[in-house]
Amino acid sequence: MTSPSTTVPRTEARWSALQWGTLFVLCGALFLDALDVSMVGVALPSIGSDLHLSTNSLQWVVSGYILGYGGLLLLGGRAADLLGRRRVFLVALGVFAVASLLGGLVDSGSLLIATRFIKGLSAAFTAPAGLSIITTTFAEGPVRNRALTIYSSCGATGFSMGLVLSGFLTEAGWRWTMLLPAPVALIALIAGLKLIPRTPRESTKGRGYDLPGAITGTASMLLLVFTVVSASSVGWGSARTLGSFAGVAALLAAFVAIEHRSAHPLIRLAVLRSSNQVRANLGGATFFGSYIGFQFLVTQYLQNVLGYSAMQTALAFLPAGSLVAILSTRMGPIVDRFGTLRVIAAGFASLVAGYALFLRIDLHPSYAAVILPSMLLLGAAFALAFPSLNIQATNGVKNEEQGMVSGLLNTSFQVGGAIFLAVVTAVVTANTGGHGGGKQAVLDSYRPALWAVTGIGVVGLLITMSGLRTRRPSYGILVASSADDEARRAAAAGGSVPESAAAAAPVSASAAGSVSTPSGAPVAGSDTGAARD
Repeated sequence: MTSPSTTVPRTEARWSALQWGTLFVLCGALFLDALDVSMVGVALPSIGSDLHLSTNSLQWVVSGYILGYGGLLLLGGRAADLLGRRRVFLVALGVFAVASLLGGLVDSGSLLIATRFIKGLSAAFTAPAGLSIITTTFAEGPVRNRALTIYSSCGATGFSMGLVLSGFLTEAGWRWTMLLPAPVALIALIAGLKLIPRTPRESTKGRGYDLPGAITGTASMLLLVFTVVSASSVGWGSARTLGSFAGVAALLAAFVAIEHRSAHPLIRLAVLRSSNQVRANLGGATFFGSYIGFQFLVTQYLQNVLGYSAMQTALAFLPAGSLVAILSTRMGPIVDRFGTLRVIAAGFASLVAGYALFLRIDLHPSYAAVILPSMLLLGAAFALAFPSLNIQATNGVKNEEQGMVSGLLNTSFQVGGAIFLAVVTAVVTANTGGHGGGKQAVLDSYRPALWAVTGIGVVGLLITMSGLRTRRPSYGILVASSADDEARRAAAAGGSVPESAAAAAPVSASAAGSVSTPSGAPVAGSDTGAARD
């Protein structure tokens, strides 16, 4: 089976059937990735009971996937740029299908965690490849914003609906939550072979891989999460914990040094001079990280404290997933009008409010008065923040670096999820001493962790709001330079204005989203609605 050989037009206001088909496959794969992250949540109590896993071990069922996902996302993004986005996407999707099948057949906790890690590794290649296919297919501006809104909403919906679907499957057996992604991934693979077009690869001249950077970056994240999880049992001041933190610091320092010196770094560190990039990545880490911790606590609370079945737990999360599905596809015009930072800030405000309301839980809460308001606020938060974070991170970036920034943003999501889940688990363990007790004791151990989750959300809100104080766009630290900026710099330096820059200078800011440089890269803008943000 072969795919079309033509390049999808990037500037058409009316999308072709091929564009819709490409977006359909990419959205399906992202939906599946997000579904797999969350679908295991409701099944955790059943997995723990069947495989005799402790709370600390259970969190590795979640963290194993997230760490595999986050640890190699940067390498996945670079591989997509160099090997071809379509090829990387389809091969990784095939590996994901095989790992999903194996995950449903294992009979030990360690093997389950291993298969989850492999699935995470494969998702680390599909996610940045898929996102960069979109950003190089649709022109920057309203057209790309619309595509990214649809794409991101599928991820947010998949993550939210995974909890609901998990409840139905867990009633039949937790293994079905592991097996279901296999046939879905296979269908997406077959459709991708037919619908995703073959497009010219970006030039690989002078570019390559950064395996030392990938190894040190992944190792530092693995060691950090392991250290945080185990610190509550061995002691935060113990030699082992302090030595592990020192090892994390050394690995991170080595990673930065490698990136500075490498001819082909995983991350071009100059990208992080852009305040929009920094806020997008920190926002992604705190948003997703806080919610992963919240979900972990709530599924345990509903089933272990309130006695909910897996089905009842799934239905408890249903309002959040439904709201995401309804609202997220309508975010494009809102982002165009208000700018990404304002929409992201609104999402964080809704997230924090939802966490704060959930702090009112007790042993006999009213669902309608206590739990439901939090679920609705969290659904609104996902619908507002996820598409906006993706738009902010990818706007103003050259085509050949779309894989890199896509991988960087997804790394922030997943590593933030792994680290903050480890923090939440450590807080719970520290407040129980590693021993069980009555339901009130269990609830008392969860409450400090819920406060920690709320605090993480507040930090993300403050980071986002710091950008709202800057009311003019920044031209000196863009990820990709435009002719407009070259003209300004030349004029400020008293030199002559390059002919290409002078010709492009009259282009208005509102038209910048649809203008390309001679190299094919979109004209950089600081973000959608930059003048307002």
